[in-house]
Amino acid sequence: MALTNKKIFRITINVILVLVLLGIVFYPKLKSIFSKGDDQVSGLMRGASMRGGGQPLYASGYLILPTEMNNLFTTTGSLLPDEEVDLSFETSGKVVGIFFSEGTRVKKGDLLAKINDRPLQAQLLKLQAQEKLTKEREFRQRQLLERDAISQESYDQVATELQSIEADIKLIEARISETELRAPFDGMVGLRMISEGAFASTQTKIVRLVKNIPLKIEFSIPERYAGEIKPGYPITFVIDDIHKNFHAEVYAVEPMVDIDTRTIVVRALYPNTNEELKPGRFTQLRGRLSQIDNAVSVPSEAIIPEMEGEKVFVYNNGKAREVKVELGLRTESHVQVRSGLNFGDTLLTTAILQLRQGIPVHLDTLVIPQPAEKNEL
Repeated sequence: MALTNKKIFRITINVILVLVLLGIVFYPKLKSIFSKGDDQVSGLMRGASMRGGGQPLYASGYLILPTEMNNLFTTTGSLLPDEEVDLSFETSGKVVGIFFSEGTRVKKGDLLAKINDRPLQAQLLKLQAQEKLTKEREFRQRQLLERDAISQESYDQVATELQSIEADIKLIEARISETELRAPFDGMVGLRMISEGAFASTQTKIVRLVKNIPLKIEFSIPERYAGEIKPGYPITFVIDDIHKNFHAEVYAVEPMVDIDTRTIVVRALYPNTNEELKPGRFTQLRGRLSQIDNAVSVPSEAIIPEMEGEKVFVYNNGKAREVKVELGLRTESHVQVRSGLNFGDTLLTTAILQLRQGIPVHLDTLVIPQPAEKNEL
């Protein structure tokens, strides 16, 4: 057993000696190989560094010119008729006549439908006959009173009887008028809900009358605009499938803010002279709150947000220059810059992530906005 252990020990020593000798022999060659690789990597890094510092970065520019910017609000609304009412009779009875055609125009006061009023007409004839006789009696009694042939009391009895009959006649006439359904205003009647011969009560809907000239536009605005939108304020609205802008004018503003939505209900009037629009349609509205005629407006993609604020890069003598800016109004594509930029500056709008202070820049394109270009919120 002892001999075996000694033999293993000698073998181990021999292996170690062989490995050491091999290392001494091949070390110079391995060192040269690794040194060459390091030199190549260092050379590549130096070359890349030299190219980054020597060659300019290609970017697009935007020439800043005076721009008109409008601060607009946008919202949705609904078209409402100027007047609308469901017509019903003021009394109950059998319908004996319908005098309108569905979907036609009627005038204020036109007779639309009639309930049977023959019993009332008979009562009216009876009272009118009594009135005639009582008037004759009152006339004779007044002549006698002037000659002191009768007492004042006798004349007062006849005069009171005449007044009572006249009051009854007015009552019957009022009840007869309740059997007539008349248009309360000019407009269009819709579809009738009852036929001639049917029994109608005060709860029975006969027809709907709608006045479409003008139309009302009802919409809501955030409470922060409460002091800016007043009667006379102009708005523009559009309707789906109609490629046209319509113009209306605010005529009424709700005096309080809705507690649930924190909005204010507003109504505007549209003339609708040709009745091209129908009430009930959905609409999109916008109105201008303020306008800046000579604004410094830049594309929103050029703005770089930071913890301290916002910045942009401008093109200055072939290099990028960092500029801190203060922003104002925002539109869908542009932002107003209140301070930091001037008219005539060239703003860099591409390669934003690669731009650094003083880096060489080459303009591949330059966008020059039209002088009359408008940017709206």
